[in-house]
Amino acid sequence: MPRILLVGTADTKSAEILFLRQCIEEAGGSAIILDVGVLGAPQFVTDIPNHVVAAEANCSLADLAASGDENFSISQMARGAARIAARLHACGEIDGMLALGGTMGTDLALDVAAVLPVGVPKVLLSTIAHSHLLPPERIPQDLMAILWAGGLHGLNRLCRASMLHAAGAVVGACRSAAAMDTSRPLVGMTSLGSSVLRYMKPLTAALEARGYEVAVFHTAGMGGQAFEALAAKGEFAAVLDFSLQELANDALGSCVTAGPDRLLGAGRASVPQIVAPGATDMVDFASSRDIPLAFADRAVHVHNRLVASAGTTAQERSELAQNIAQRLQEATGPTCLLLPVRGVDEWDRPGLPMHAPEGLHAFLVAMRSAAQDLTVVEVDAHINDDAFCAAALKVFDDWVDKGWIIRPAPRLQRKA
Repeated sequence: MPRILLVGTADTKSAEILFLRQCIEEAGGSAIILDVGVLGAPQFVTDIPNHVVAAEANCSLADLAASGDENFSISQMARGAARIAARLHACGEIDGMLALGGTMGTDLALDVAAVLPVGVPKVLLSTIAHSHLLPPERIPQDLMAILWAGGLHGLNRLCRASMLHAAGAVVGACRSAAAMDTSRPLVGMTSLGSSVLRYMKPLTAALEARGYEVAVFHTAGMGGQAFEALAAKGEFAAVLDFSLQELANDALGSCVTAGPDRLLGAGRASVPQIVAPGATDMVDFASSRDIPLAFADRAVHVHNRLVASAGTTAQERSELAQNIAQRLQEATGPTCLLLPVRGVDEWDRPGLPMHAPEGLHAFLVAMRSAAQDLTVVEVDAHINDDAFCAAALKVFDDWVDKGWIIRPAPRLQRKA
């Protein structure tokens, strides 16, 4: 019977929490109710009372009430709830988490979900699910979010439907969850689809033939955020971070951002990283809307009905090169920068929309100057050429031989 940590404010959402508990039980699970309310006493007995949550954050409900600061109060309750959730999971007492709330409850729930490892089912039932209010860097990489339509106050047929779905989702996920096979070292790789950047298929095949498991992250905002979060936790034996377009997006105000810590996670965790400036010649915007005025006179490629890209200027590319170098210089582990001097994505070829030789030249000049203290390997090829993959594998194999990257167990190795 899956044991679900049910997180909510029992003082203001008593009816909703009790209904969710019923839904979980009818789906074949059991609920452990964690009360994170601070406004008053709940109408029923909870499994983990709110005063226990407050005490876990080294404060009391009276302290929180006296502060008169709702942001401070929810932050402290989030701190206590996250500690309790982490301990419950470590002791094997919960199998998954379901949290519900508006902006306050969602703010808290993100902290609780963040302390649970990848693979532990996490469902968020929120009135702001999928909203731009949620910073990408705060969303756990395997969080499932359901919009709590009509759920701000009271029970109605709309919110009941969402609650039934959420309960079924978390119980079903717990039943389907299986222990991860960690026998092969995991390599993290970034790419921007397979048409813009094509190295991921040959590199994945080559690394798997060497006995590694490869996880490729789509650098379209949330993918880069998930990659950074896992790298920061040391989940990877090495990373091949070859798609840095989210850095350009972040610098130029695009909504397709992975947050401010992009290209820092692996370096800070001393994870060996091989880096290349894939797709750094453009900035994304939503193709469902008009082209931003700032990009009106630039080359534009409409990828699909969701996303389009505009070319970046030589000056912007020079500044981005310096930004990349500064981030790599913070690394505490092995770091190598590969520079494909003939182009950084498939659209950066003669006759295609992002081909801008002067911009690439400006980027390379700035990078050579800013990266003088880094290990840099220039590759006389386009990033999508076979020569680029060969250069990346040469560095990777050298680091394996030096013991910087863990070597797979002999029984897992296969001939290339």
